[in-house]
Amino acid sequence: MLRKWTIVVGVAAVTASGSWVGAQQGLGNPKNGQAIYEQNCLRCHGERGDGTGLEGRYLIVPPANFQSSKSRLKTDFELFNVISHGIVVSPMHGWRDRLTEEQIWDVISYIRMLAPFSPIT
Repeated sequence: MLRKWTIVVGVAAVTASGSWVGAQQGLGNPKNGQAIYEQNCLRCHGERGDGTGLEGRYLIVPPANFQSSKSRLKTDFELFNVISHGIVVSPMHGWRDRLTEEQIWDVISYIRMLAPFSPIT
């Protein structure tokens, strides 16, 4: 019984601290990320990352507003997964086949400059 409890507590601690640590690492280069964002993301997510890009207004599912508290609460790891794999039943397709892992982290770093991680809203 003690072993089972230890495993549960350990998993909970890693899960709770892992997302916080993952969001705080700042792995990418925001300057490189800006160039990639402007080339690939700006037309839907907008210049300020607020989801108001010119092509975004024509989408049935609106682009993410990185300025919103919902987006700012996402960890860097969550953003990495969305950018890499996309979102099912939305126009946000995965970029893993077009961007390297380093480039994805660069974009995340730039997004964090536009809208910093905010665990408390």
